[in-house]
Amino acid sequence: MLPPLSPAEEKLLLDFADPETLVERDRSLSANSLMALLANAEFHGVLPIMLRKLRERGDAQLPHDAALLQKLSALRDQATIATGQSMLLQYHGDRIMKVLAEKGVPARIVKGPIFARKLYRHASDRPFTDIDILVDPASIGAANKVIAECGFVLASGEAQSHDLQEFKWLERENSSLLIELHGNLVHDSGMRRRLSLGFRELQVIDGGETNTPASLLTIAIVHAAGGHKFHRLQLCVDVLQGVRALRSPEAEARLLEAARMTGIELELATVLNVTGRLFEEPRAIALANRIKPDLSIRLAKWLITGNMLLRVNSREKMRSRLSRDAFRWVQRLARSRPYPA
Repeated sequence: MLPPLSPAEEKLLLDFADPETLVERDRSLSANSLMALLANAEFHGVLPIMLRKLRERGDAQLPHDAALLQKLSALRDQATIATGQSMLLQYHGDRIMKVLAEKGVPARIVKGPIFARKLYRHASDRPFTDIDILVDPASIGAANKVIAECGFVLASGEAQSHDLQEFKWLERENSSLLIELHGNLVHDSGMRRRLSLGFRELQVIDGGETNTPASLLTIAIVHAAGGHKFHRLQLCVDVLQGVRALRSPEAEARLLEAARMTGIELELATVLNVTGRLFEEPRAIALANRIKPDLSIRLAKWLITGNMLLRVNSREKMRSRLSRDAFRWVQRLARSRPYPA
């Protein structure tokens, strides 16, 4: 269980987690408060951003506490290792993508390294622990063969992998290197009847380009609400950065059209609403409100709140889990909205 945070400390955690927010240099922080913030930031996947901001503030601003300084040094060493791991993963991902292209298998890397490069000013703010490759379902067999030829072994059950359209591959000589092959970014086969985000949908959203702001934000929303259940703050930080990347009314219109096409209007309204309220980002709330709310969207917004997300691993974690489980049922029971042909 994470160290509890006061409301003021929760607000400070959000300031540290937001890549674009400055944390006041003259703000005094106790050693106990910083230790609790560091533990929460690590759990929520936003520790690299916090470490960068503390470095920018300068160690002279820190309390002179031996335990805190020792912990901070260890976390900085871990962050350096994580950056190296991300670089190694990127190398293997690029190597696999090159062979896929040579074999004529259309594919694209999604999430981690693309988010880091496209959505974050400091790529090191967004390390990643695997490489996600998306292909058309018809190309899964050929893509799996390429990954095996590149020195990886299948680490997930074949039958389950086909059902989820997600295959996990580990490097033969270094099992810390994980490649995930996807036929669809929505893995729950029950939910996939209503919402779907695959290679072809992303091509349509991008409209002849690659990794447009609309497609990146669509992926981030599906990652937060379709692949995971709001289990850490980093998911909403990706969404926050995706909203900031929408720099024109045309980009916003493309996002809303993508939501209609892929069936993620409920997820878009829910994720943008909670992200906007957590980080006080009015554009995210305004975009969420452009989806006409039905009963399922109203219920989802009521279930998924900032407190629920911040307290995933606190004394209130059971309440948080029940809310997130209930949200999953809302997703499964929600009706599809007709998309014009």
